[in-house]
Amino acid sequence: MSSIGKTSSTKNIAIIGGGINGVMSAWALAKRGHRVTLMERDTLMSHTSSASTKLLHGGLRYLENWEFRLVREALQERAWWLQQAPHLAHRLPLVLPLSPEGRAPLVLRAGLILYDLLAGQQGIGKHRKLSQQDAAQMLPQLRREHLQQGALLFFDGQMDDYALGLWAAERAMDAGVRMIERCRVNKIFANGSFESDLGADTVDAIVNIAGPWSQQLLQDSGLKGAHQLDLVRGSHLILNQSLNAGCFMQVPGERRIMFALPWKGQTLLGTTEQRQSLDEPTACSEKEQAYLLNNYAAYFANTPEVVSKFAGVRPLIRSAADPTKATREYAIETQGQIITVFGGKWTTSRQLGERVVEAVEHLT
Repeated sequence: MSSIGKTSSTKNIAIIGGGINGVMSAWALAKRGHRVTLMERDTLMSHTSSASTKLLHGGLRYLENWEFRLVREALQERAWWLQQAPHLAHRLPLVLPLSPEGRAPLVLRAGLILYDLLAGQQGIGKHRKLSQQDAAQMLPQLRREHLQQGALLFFDGQMDDYALGLWAAERAMDAGVRMIERCRVNKIFANGSFESDLGADTVDAIVNIAGPWSQQLLQDSGLKGAHQLDLVRGSHLILNQSLNAGCFMQVPGERRIMFALPWKGQTLLGTTEQRQSLDEPTACSEKEQAYLLNNYAAYFANTPEVVSKFAGVRPLIRSAADPTKATREYAIETQGQIITVFGGKWTTSRQLGERVVEAVEHLT
């Protein structure tokens, strides 16, 4: 990379991390005329970015944490993904039962009114009230005790995260990004040098956007960031039944929410929030499976079989003792010629990429 010629306005940039945030940052930088090489320790989209709940959403529950800026940005970006890749993403109706064990109906209605307002012109359908009969018709498997007050219907996006990530990677490569898979970067230095499986090199800017591994790479390099990551595992089950719509479930006795979503003729059930370390295997535990199934049974009368399960690690910024309350915002830090990204959501990856461009172009 260091041998590539450049002008005063063009930078040679090394991106570390082939998840959706790395891919979208590489694409944004290439569109600005920079020479970009992305290095991924395994294969593109092979970890966190392909183990999501498959939603392109604003994050309705983030409103409780007053994360209005993030929700608004995510809602705008939700529309962008749906418009750009309709073959891989679509609008999904979600039924929110007005369960007597959950939040007050007025609170939920106010949240959805705000959700619609924050979406503005990029909205994909306004929420509305469903009668008990209409809700039961949409989701006949639901237990009727959760529909005594009816339900609310709203809309978000659903995607094939792995395929959509590879679609974005193809766009990035078309823009000139060089992708190198199975290449581990072992150390990075503030002067723009780094050591990888391919040897040592120096570039104008290093973007450390390795998701759960970004903080570990700094530590391995003798560097320390101002932010700390909270690594939180989210596990999911695939059940052998089909649904007509998604279900937004308020976990009984908790402030958490779960989703039961139609997914390729089956049901995707998730998710959990369990802290873990990089050394632990990223897999759905027996305890998590029981937790998911117990909460499913609290809402649904039938008992489908588990077809498969998967898990991913979210790199959240450490901001609360309870990971449920941890911020979903992202942070960008600069140390010399290194730019490190902490956190980041799938839906907002394009906007994060634009912030990375700004950070790179501020480097001297």
